[in-house]
Amino acid sequence: MTKPKRRTEPNLRSQWLGDKMRDLRKTCGVSQADAADYIQRDATMLGRYENGTFPFRRVDVLGLLTLYGVDDEKLREGLLEICDEAWRKDWWDEHRKDLGTDFIDVPWLESRAERICTYQHLLVYGLLQTRPYAEAVINRLERGRASAAQIGRWVDLRMERQQILDAASAPRIELVLEESVLHRTVGSTEVMRGQLERLLEASERPSISVRIIATEQGPHAGLNGSFNLYLMPEPYPAVAYVETTGGSLYLEAPKVSDFEVVWDDLDRSALSEKRSVEVIAKRLREIR
Repeated sequence: MTKPKRRTEPNLRSQWLGDKMRDLRKTCGVSQADAADYIQRDATMLGRYENGTFPFRRVDVLGLLTLYGVDDEKLREGLLEICDEAWRKDWWDEHRKDLGTDFIDVPWLESRAERICTYQHLLVYGLLQTRPYAEAVINRLERGRASAAQIGRWVDLRMERQQILDAASAPRIELVLEESVLHRTVGSTEVMRGQLERLLEASERPSISVRIIATEQGPHAGLNGSFNLYLMPEPYPAVAYVETTGGSLYLEAPKVSDFEVVWDDLDRSALSEKRSVEVIAKRLREIR
């Protein structure tokens, strides 16, 4: 009986590893053809490895590190960890079709990040949304373009992503939210009451910070729109994630530093956590 082939899809991890392995090859002056010959692959296959369209196999990484003379144990272990992660499957991989190719790396980033710094200027951050709020948002975005069943699956997936908040390795989440989000009715007044209560509950968790930028604050560096900044443990780079009408963007060094500068300004502009809780509680009283 023929054994089924192990399949995977391009992802951020395979792209990171491909970039690093290509840089190592070029640094030591080895041609792609010679490197491919050394690991008994053709140059086309090595090209797919290096551009991240197919993840490196562990045995090939080991062989190439030997060819490139890489004996730094920390570097070797880091590259092999990324290689293993590129092949590893988790719950979200079963939902690749529903999540979409643009979004599939977000649950992985959430599961590995040490800190998630998120600025939201229109809506509450997805990991802190209630189900009714999420349903109202997704229905409005996808109405007329997706079936009720598909919308239901997207809502279920958004809720399932929130399991990371209770994980042993839960990231620290730092949310900066425009005050106008508290006043934008999503779904209904009842839905907004539940969502504001959820924000207050979340702010009581030691691992979650909720801060508000008051309307009277005026212009700040975040005026170009919402983004998430994932600060990762070694050997992974920091990643900024931006959703646009034309698709999702994942930005790493050097461009990620622009988002770090913006985040610093947002941090200075936002109210304290205590004052932010007071603002949320005041808005909740207004709509009870």
